[in-house]
Amino acid sequence: MNLMLNFDGLVLLLTGLVAFYMIFRFMQRQKNAETAGIWNIYYIVGFLVLLVAGLLLIIFGWGALANNFVAVVAGLIPFSLATGLIAQFYPRYEKPYLWLMVIGLVLIAIARYGGMVTFGKIVYPVFHAIAGLTIVIVPFLACAAGDKVQKGFSMVAIGGILIGLGGMALAFLKAGKQLLFFSQNVVMAILAPLLLFMALFFTWGFMKGVKK
Repeated sequence: MNLMLNFDGLVLLLTGLVAFYMIFRFMQRQKNAETAGIWNIYYIVGFLVLLVAGLLLIIFGWGALANNFVAVVAGLIPFSLATGLIAQFYPRYEKPYLWLMVIGLVLIAIARYGGMVTFGKIVYPVFHAIAGLTIVIVPFLACAAGDKVQKGFSMVAIGGILIGLGGMALAFLKAGKQLLFFSQNVVMAILAPLLLFMALFFTWGFMKGVKK
């Protein structure tokens, strides 16, 4: 065990508190008949995984990222949030999109546990890119439509950009390559603040951008 008792640990703790707050708020929305919907469940799953992942990183350090289980389950964060957005704004595509994300998660698990490095280099970026683009594009489309959300909802897209950058940078490092200037030292230095800012942008977008 490599307990984080430093700046990164503090930032991850703050991220966990934000995630806990979001879980609480989405649970409240789910209890209200006017705001209830399956999308709240998807969002709760995403922030619950973020909370648990942050705690695991605090307890075991960045080395936990090398764990196959942690790496696979972490995919639930973007996959769940993306599926929630589809369910909320494009409900007719919810089930096909959900199956797409499930297939992606299974393929990533097969690649990780099967030691299929080349296969992993393909499926990991592809499915994370699909989820990331969904989180970025759908909020802007929802804001353009203007019937369900306010302009503040676009902050969800900013959170999506941050989670996409972090995920892709980690994926390239795992593949033995470097994404732009994201060397291993740079990624490890900015990952904790990146997760916190991602959570804060998601919080702003989901809480302030949705019309009551």
